Amino acid sequence: MAKAKVAVLISGSGTNMAALLYASRAEDCPYEIVLVAANDPEAKGLGLAAAEGVETFALSHKGMKRAEHDAAMDAAIRASGAQWVALAGYMRILTADFVAGWEGRMVNIHPSLLPKYTGLHTHERAIEAGDSHGGVTVHLVTAELDDGPVLGQTPVAILPGDTADSLASRVLIAEHQLYSRCLADLVTRENRPEWLLERVRERALALPESDETVSHGMACFGIVKGKKFAYFSADHHGDGRIALLVKISGADEQAMLIEQDEARFFRPAYFGDGWIAIRLDLGDTDWDGVAEWLSRSWKAVAPRKLAGLMAAADQF
Repeated sequence: MAKAKVAVLISGSGTNMAALLYASRAEDCPYEIVLVAANDPEAKGLGLAAAEGVETFALSHKGMKRAEHDAAMDAAIRASGAQWVALAGYMRILTADFVAGWEGRMVNIHPSLLPKYTGLHTHERAIEAGDSHGGVTVHLVTAELDDGPVLGQTPVAILPGDTADSLASRVLIAEHQLYSRCLADLVTRENRPEWLLERVRERALALPESDETVSHGMACFGIVKGKKFAYFSADHHGDGRIALLVKISGADEQAMLIEQDEARFFRPAYFGDGWIAIRLDLGDTDWDGVAEWLSRSWKAVAPRKLAGLMAAADQF
């Protein structure tokens, strides 16, 4: 399987970038670093990256509007072919547009146990508060500073007599251990059946009167005491594919969908012309589109009264 391509943004020495880079050299690591970019052309991490044969890009933010600088950084990242972005000591607050462009695909590391101590001076604040532990958090990036879903945390004990510097030195060791593991987990989750099933489950069970059971060895979703409207297939009958099976109008629509995108759509074995399989393991799943497919399939089997109530609710 091809390795996921990652761009790393730094502002200084780039020790976390180095940890990610050297972890990526392991044969079984699922990602590779294709770009190291900095907002300071003098950032020491750039020299290390270049010495290790990694493409670099540097553009000072001084004298530039934030949106213009972010746009230039974004262009460099995309030109490198990166699919993911890892912030590693990147000391810039990113614009909402930049963050939105990498939604779900940009990760950050922060030296505290979030949600505690967002921002700067995290170690001082943990010591002053009398906490038993400091630590580190890896999280997805959102428009809010040091916010976003947590991907992993490592607590680090605060010892008697600790200073901000002594605590920081131990937290840094934890950072180097945690970041590569979380990044590896993130870039592979879109191919893991349990993660994909949970995304389907959230959307299917949000539909009225829906429940989940197991049928033919697959998780399936239906109307309570009624018909099934979706199945989750993971390597069913050894086909090597992970897919959502939903109801459609018939053979003509099935043939049209497969002709339009044969990599994504296929005829599910043993299900007939009234179903289509939609692959979820291609790494580019449109989850809003999945929700629409599930809703349409639900409507195809829902009792008329229940479907009518939902249609009436949709008008408000």
